[in-house]
Amino acid sequence: MDKQIIFEDEHIRVIFLKGTSSELVISFGDLISRAKGLTINAEKSLIKYDYNVLGIMPKLKSWFPQASMQQMMESVQPILNQFEHIVGYGGSMGGYAAIKYSKLLKMNRVIAFVPQFSIDPQQVEDRRYAEFFDVNLNRDMQIQSTDVETQAEYIVVYDPYYKEDREHYLKIKKVIPNLLTLKLPFTGHEALSVLASSSLLNDFIRHSYDQGYFYQQMRSVKKNSKFYYRTVIANLMSRHSAALGRILRNNELHLDDQYFDANLKQLITRVMLSRRQVTEQDLQKLGIKVNLPTSQQEANDQLQDNFGHHLVFNLISHKLESYLADAVQLNNKYLIGIHAKNSGIVKIVINAERYIVAMNDRRVMKLFKDEDALTTDMSPILIKKYADYFVLSYKQLSLNSDEHGICTFTENSVQDAEKFKTI
Repeated sequence: MDKQIIFEDEHIRVIFLKGTSSELVISFGDLISRAKGLTINAEKSLIKYDYNVLGIMPKLKSWFPQASMQQMMESVQPILNQFEHIVGYGGSMGGYAAIKYSKLLKMNRVIAFVPQFSIDPQQVEDRRYAEFFDVNLNRDMQIQSTDVETQAEYIVVYDPYYKEDREHYLKIKKVIPNLLTLKLPFTGHEALSVLASSSLLNDFIRHSYDQGYFYQQMRSVKKNSKFYYRTVIANLMSRHSAALGRILRNNELHLDDQYFDANLKQLITRVMLSRRQVTEQDLQKLGIKVNLPTSQQEANDQLQDNFGHHLVFNLISHKLESYLADAVQLNNKYLIGIHAKNSGIVKIVINAERYIVAMNDRRVMKLFKDEDALTTDMSPILIKKYADYFVLSYKQLSLNSDEHGICTFTENSVQDAEKFKTI
């Protein structure tokens, strides 16, 4: 593998990877894939097809300052002169650079995933990257018509429902009216990760633009991408929860238990438990493992929050949560009610055995059999009885239940959201 650094300053490192292709690919790094040794963005995929590659890798989160890019030109010009077909490629910050410097680098085609128009807070409402804006480096560095090669093809892939990226896309489209667009709904800013595929990248570089063909190839990649389902589920849950049911019904998912992080597992199970009865098959598809005991709940003294939700311990997420009564009834093997008569330790009953609900300072909850010793990092959650309400506490914190049934421990003085009453 013939690689060499041909230019470097404090902001960028430019690496030439010699291949046998008739095309030159200019691959831009992003915030994550910054300069590290001789590594080039998308290197494995590009090497697979033996492309000639200029890897322009950022060393800092400085959005490829114009001064650095201009200084680079003396070193890269001899390489550019060897090729008639030049393709730029990048995502996010790299997608911005691929468009911004397309004319300077004599590109014939640009493939930009979720690119920015600018990071100047005076030019965009998006504040995700405002902290990286340096007026001395990035002044007037928005994408402008003078940056655009009129004969080149510009292909942008983005999620039209993701507000922040949509703003950038619409501003870029004003500069490039003939912008070619491929939409990837409900993936947020993760389009490049969702569509990570050597064959698809090869198509983007070499195949003549055919929207139908590209959508077909994108669908094929999505279908086999676990990351796609994880991203879509995370972005859909709060707005389109019914979509999860369709995903589960229409796809033979077999995810492992590490596929979703703890927060996403909790979000998914909350939506599923709130909207419909959960099946063991659903949980298995999502890689969510849980013991399914036969709960024996007391008939009286069920705790209820200020919004009329029943307080429960969720055996799937291992969290205290609140649900409407019908959701608890439908899913009573997962949602174990919290009952109280007096002050004491929070306990639940499973298979005729009593369990203490304990938590550590990282907010991780565990169950301990009544007769078992706690581990040194865990402390029991307490119930405190007052004249006409109960409060659940962990050390100096009190349990708060909001209108959505999300329960968190806070340091606030006891307000209505911290008061629970028995039914």
